[in-house]
Amino acid sequence: MRRFRIADQVIEESASDLQVVLADAYQRKSRPLCLCKEPGVAMYIAQVGDQYIVKRMPLSGDGHDPSCSAYEPPDELSGLGMLMGGAIQVDSETGMAALKLDFSLSKVGARSASPVGAGGSDSVVGDTKKLSLRSLLHYLWHEAELTVWMSRWAGKRHWWNIRRHLVEAAGQMTVRGGPLSKILFVPEPFRSADKTVIEQRRAEALASALPPKSGPRKLMILVGEVKEFGTARSGHKLIVKHMPGFVFLLDESLHRRLQTRFENEMALWGADEASHLIAIATFGLTPAGLAVIEEMAVMVVAENWVPYESAYEKKLLDALARVRERSVKSLRYNLPADKPAVAAILQIPPRTVGLYVVPPSSDGAYEETLGELIASRPEFDSWIWRTADGEMPPLPVR
Repeated sequence: MRRFRIADQVIEESASDLQVVLADAYQRKSRPLCLCKEPGVAMYIAQVGDQYIVKRMPLSGDGHDPSCSAYEPPDELSGLGMLMGGAIQVDSETGMAALKLDFSLSKVGARSASPVGAGGSDSVVGDTKKLSLRSLLHYLWHEAELTVWMSRWAGKRHWWNIRRHLVEAAGQMTVRGGPLSKILFVPEPFRSADKTVIEQRRAEALASALPPKSGPRKLMILVGEVKEFGTARSGHKLIVKHMPGFVFLLDESLHRRLQTRFENEMALWGADEASHLIAIATFGLTPAGLAVIEEMAVMVVAENWVPYESAYEKKLLDALARVRERSVKSLRYNLPADKPAVAAILQIPPRTVGLYVVPPSSDGAYEETLGELIASRPEFDSWIWRTADGEMPPLPVR
């Protein structure tokens, strides 16, 4: 059970008066210390509705004890390491992350003749200075702690808490000098009994995407689960779950490029009915109130909403989903597919194990870089599945 030091008081996470103490500390802007290590690791308090939650400060995850639920693997083991300090700049005092984006949040005139569905950088080489759409989705998922899993959570992760954690994470991020949460739209769970009030809240949330009388049009960012892609009378349409009767329009060029760039994700989604396809897109509204997508990327996640990029990673996630130990899935961000990264971290206190999945297409240069990556963190144990050699080895669990 975690313990926190808040001012001169030490309190356990299970204490009956924890919410009272956190509410008071939140008002006084008092920063709690996690006592998984001495003299304590700084954290912050987030307010979600009428609840107060102690959250890990950005960049501090590997400073916690591996047995602590706030522990995160070092950034340099995934694609996140190459972005920190450049595309992602975190204020160590406030925990706010200023993000630099490689896609536009405004639109002048008609659509570009050659839209890029993914945000240009992640399909060619990794850009350490700006976030692509896919990288932004990865960072939101990471900061929302949706990459973390334990078997006792089975059946307890649903869209309502996915949405809550994403919105909470966005509250700690800024883009172009303003809050990301102001332009991020994550649909709330739909209930037919509340249809009228939900649609009213949606209209209010999307008001900033309406075109002005003059000047560039402001775009918003959608994060939602794909229900289906369909054919419109002109072009194509995206149907998002929890948004019945509302469509996002895509022109033919964007739809074609999306299907090509994310062919792998589309195939993985189609192959597993329990998996979900998550879309991130920039969009605006026409004067007639139609939502039109400008750029888009997708990510496939397992039944427990943990992301994966191959059938091999899916097999690893299925195995991790059944173990009681805490695992953390790593993400690529802008890192090219031919560069090795840890697939996941498995915490077996006092040990931490890096799990590596080597694709069948790997060559000598890949193996050399992988060896250097593993050697850079000698405090970690390593588990390697070389997929070209056969079936997945047993996980190093008790």
